Parts: sequence; structure tokens; C-alpha cells
Amino acid sequence: MLVFVVCWPALAWLAGQLIPAIGAGDFNKVLRTIAAALAVFLVQKAAQFGQDTLLAGPALQVSQELRRTLFARLQRIDFGALEKLSAGDLTYRLTEDADRVGEVIYKTIQDTTPSALQLVVVLGYMVWLDWLLALATLLLAPVVVLLVSGFGARVMGAAERSQKQVSELAGLLGEAIAGLPLVRAFAAEPWLQQRFDEEIDLHRKARYRTLRLLALQHPVVGFIEAAGILAVLLIGAARIQAGGLNSQGFSSYVAALLMLIDPISHLTTNFNEFQQGQASLRRLRQIESEPVEPPDRPDAQPLGPVRGELVLDRVSFGYTQDQPVLNNLSLQVEPGQMVALVGPSGAGKSTLFSLLLRFNTAQEGRVLLDGRDLADLRARDLRQAVALVPQRSNVFSGTVAEAIAFGRPATREQIREAAQLANASGFIEALPEGYDSRIEERGSNFSGGQLQRLAIARAVLGNPAVLLLDEATSALDAEAEEAVQHGLKQAMAQRTVLVIAHRLATVQEADQILVLESGRIVERGSHNQLMAHGGRYRELCERQLIHMGA
Repeated sequence: MLVFVVCWPALAWLAGQLIPAIGAGDFNKVLRTIAAALAVFLVQKAAQFGQDTLLAGPALQVSQELRRTLFARLQRIDFGALEKLSAGDLTYRLTEDADRVGEVIYKTIQDTTPSALQLVVVLGYMVWLDWLLALATLLLAPVVVLLVSGFGARVMGAAERSQKQVSELAGLLGEAIAGLPLVRAFAAEPWLQQRFDEEIDLHRKARYRTLRLLALQHPVVGFIEAAGILAVLLIGAARIQAGGLNSQGFSSYVAALLMLIDPISHLTTNFNEFQQGQASLRRLRQIESEPVEPPDRPDAQPLGPVRGELVLDRVSFGYTQDQPVLNNLSLQVEPGQMVALVGPSGAGKSTLFSLLLRFNTAQEGRVLLDGRDLADLRARDLRQAVALVPQRSNVFSGTVAEAIAFGRPATREQIREAAQLANASGFIEALPEGYDSRIEERGSNFSGGQLQRLAIARAVLGNPAVLLLDEATSALDAEAEEAVQHGLKQAMAQRTVLVIAHRLATVQEADQILVLESGRIVERGSHNQLMAHGGRYRELCERQLIHMGA
């Protein structure tokens, strides 16, 4: 970089030699000066290549590290906060915004720094040539700086608004692509197209405001620069007339002055990009400001072997202080028991699961596994002992074996055993490449029943002591449900199982059925006991045409 910068005053000096030689017709001197200038240019461009390539690697590493750190943070964000964030917006931040920050860092070192040094070195040479003329030139600099900084502040505000619109557009695109079958089913294409047209129009307007500011800045700053150069030429002519400067020195001075235009232009452009990078960095910092899942306690203990006894001792929890979701709830589940949780939406069933997985922590009371408070255990150990089969299987793309292993060390034999338990080995082995067959994005090349059985295999791979089933068959047709139910029965054997159920026909064999309303257990017992009791459970069953001993 220093070699690159020092070449500029050398070129200005050679220009001062060349112009009078051309005027005097001294061909030999012109030839020698041009040869020397070409040699300086060659050295300068080689140095420029060196600085650019050496700096590209670290700048890209900054973007990579920024993405890695923020993605790690994203995985630890509290689920309540995460649900409020747009997937499209987060995607934009971790791709476009992270790239923009890396580009700004690269340009700051690779372009802005040498441009600033070029200004200092060339101005120093101009002062050495004629300090009075240089002083007149420097008086114009504050005007340019004020203009650039004023535009920069406005550009940053416009850039933030533009990036926000891009994030909202990305969010809408994500929803639209995922929901296209639903849109077609409701013949809602015109409505979706109108929403999309409105979003892209807002994005166009926001982007236009940014580009208009940039378009206005360049001619204004350019006019100031042109006026400055003309003023310097006028003052230079007066200095030559007064005998304070000869024509050769003035030629070098003008060449040096022209060499200031390019770095000033670069600094102006880079300052605007720096402001846009600041806006991107601020958006990335917002991810860091989101609350994260509480870490393990310093004295957290390893879990060890697990029998599967679960106890909730007067547990209360709410996502907000004034609205408790679970209210003084107590429950005991013996090892190997199957317990069904039924009740209306919002009764606290899913929240109970989140407490058992320690996604949330009880605000009052205790949650115990084999007599040990979950808060005293390491979260990773707990989640290896307590497995979840969600209502809708979310299987990552990759091979079938990778989807079942899900990042855990497992042999092919262990994966095959988990698939057999989940009643999935039959269809997997019928695939062209068996366990090495590819799963496309969102599992689009597999049926719902197949994906759900893969989710069950994923859950039982680590031989968990406790299995949480969140209405695992509700989205399936009868044939697929039968296959999945068979897999579930095999997976549930000799494990403690908690089931969230809306279709009550699936839980009649449970050892306990708990009816939850407003965060409280209002009824508990077996199917026959609750039907004989004639309370809320019987009412729910009769609505689904389920009778005593059905």
C-alpha cells in the first residue's frame, strides 16, 4: 500500500518534466520521461494487486466469522423472542447484510485507506512545490467534507429504510413460496399478486430515494471540485506572473491536483457505502440484543442413567407476568407410563412440553426428572434423555441416514435399528439408494407419513427415556396414520411417554389422561374412569363420537 501511494508524487514530478519537454520539442527527454513513468506505473500496479489480494482473505473471513457468530447466537435465542422474528428478515440479515459489512471492511482497507494516504502524500508534495497555492487549494476542502458528511447521514437513513423493505419483501416471498398450494386452493392468486406488487413498489420507492441522494451528491461535489480546480489555475497563473513559481513546477502542481480528484471521489463513494454498512451492522447487532436461552448453571451436573420418572411440583409459568399459562400445576408420571394431555388450545399443553425440554424455566415450583430438578442438569444431557416428535415433521435436507442421525454420532446399524422401531425400515430399504437416498428441501420427495416415521426414528435413535408426542398423527390420512401408529407403539415400549392429543381416539390406552383448562388439571384418570365420571373429558369424547370402552 505504501509503495502504491508513494508512486503518485513520483508520477506528478514526471508529469512536470514531461509537459515542458513536449512544449520544447525535446523528443529524447520525452522518451526518457515516458519510459520512467511506465516503470513507475508498473511498480504501482503490481503493488496495488498485492494489497488487494492480501486484504481480500481477511475481509471475507470477517463476513464468515460474523455469520458464524450470529448463527450460533440465533440457535440460542429464547423461543418466545424467536417466534416474533421474520424468517425472511433473518435470512436477509445473515446473507446480504453480512456481505455488505464484509465489503465495507474490505473497501475501507483496500480503497479508503490508500485514497486517504494518497491525499496526504500528494498534498504534502503540493505544499513542497508552493505552500501559498496549496493553502488556497486546502481552503476548498472543508466545503467538500461538509457536503459529503451531510449527504452521508441522509444516505444512511435512506439505506436503513431500503434494507427494511428488502427484509419485508424477503419475508413475504418466503411465506408465498411455502403457501402457494394454499393460495391456489383458495384462488387467491390476485390477492397475493397485489400484496407482492405493493411490497416491490415500496422497495422501489425506498431504493429510489437512496439512489436519488447518491445521484445528487456526485454532481454537487463534482461541481465544487471543478470550481476548485479552475480557481487553482487562476491563482497559479498569478503566482507564475509574480515569479513565485515556474512553469515546470506549476505543471507538476496541476498534475498532483488532478491526482486528488480520484481519491476524493473514492472517499466520497466509500463514505456512502460505509454509512450503508453501518445500517447493515446495526441490523445485525439487533440479533445480538435478543434474549437468549439461560445457560447451564456453573454447578450443573451430568444426568447419568435415567429411569423416566417425571414430577411437576406446584409449577406456575407465564410468558407475561399478568397472564399465567400454567397455574400451580402438580403431576407425577411413573417410569414407563403413558400420559395423555387433552384440552382446548391455550390450555398449557405445549407449554408443559417446553418446560420438560427446558426451553422455558418454571417461575414457581419445580420440574423433576428422577427426583432431580431440571434446572440443576445440563441442557444437552436432558435433551438427549427427553425426545420430541412434533406435530409436523421438520426433516432437514440430506440423506435419509443423516436425517435420522441428525448430527449425532451413530453407526449405520444404530440408524437401521431406529428406523425399524419407527416402522420406517421397509420404505427406506425400498428406495433406490436406501439409507443414502436424498431428501429434498422440506422433504418434498417424501410423503407425510414417511416423514413422520423418519421423525420418530430420529427421536428414538439416542434411546431416550422420555418421549414427548405432540399430536404426531393429526395431519395424516388413515393409511399413513396406521403405519405411523404402529411405529409409535414400538417406539413407546418401555419408555415414559407424554402425548398431546386432540383426536381422543388415539389416547384411550393411556395410563393417565389429564384434562387441562386454563393451565390447571381439571380431571385425571383412565379413559373408562373419566367417561364414567361424566365431566369435561366425556363431553369432549361425545363431541368426537367416542363412547365408553370404544
